[in-house]
Amino acid sequence: MSQTGVLFVCLGNICRSPTAEGVFRAKLAEHADLAQLLDVDSAGTAAYHVGNPPDSRSAAIAARRGYDLSALRARAVSHDDFSRYRYILAMDHENLLNLKSISPSGFDGHLGLFLDFAGMAGAEVPDPYYTRGDAGFEEVLDLVEAAAEGLIGHLRGELLG
Repeated sequence: MSQTGVLFVCLGNICRSPTAEGVFRAKLAEHADLAQLLDVDSAGTAAYHVGNPPDSRSAAIAARRGYDLSALRARAVSHDDFSRYRYILAMDHENLLNLKSISPSGFDGHLGLFLDFAGMAGAEVPDPYYTRGDAGFEEVLDLVEAAAEGLIGHLRGELLG
């Protein structure tokens, strides 16, 4: 059975997109029938942090809620991602525009905002990198959890009927 790829994308791939990947993977583990059909990853539109683990604040906040981001490492979006992933989900409009600018003309997958799957059409996952304290990272996690649940529901309907 072929897999459907899901790629989460933010700018540097150290805060929002690895959080989305980690949360989605954890929630997907509760749906083994669906999990076996999906290939999940995250990346950044910029190569600032390639090879680095998630931001320590993202990892700590995620760990408090039971999500382990420790194995994840930042990477940049590549041209190959457009053939590997059917769903490429940006955390914000700027990264979505960057993705659209490098998307090959034949890409027929879903290129959009992650929060669309939380019933928040057009909304962005805010970048917590320059915020003080944990509040920004907590907000990201709240939003990502909601969108992950919505995406699982969407994919279940699409792939399993």
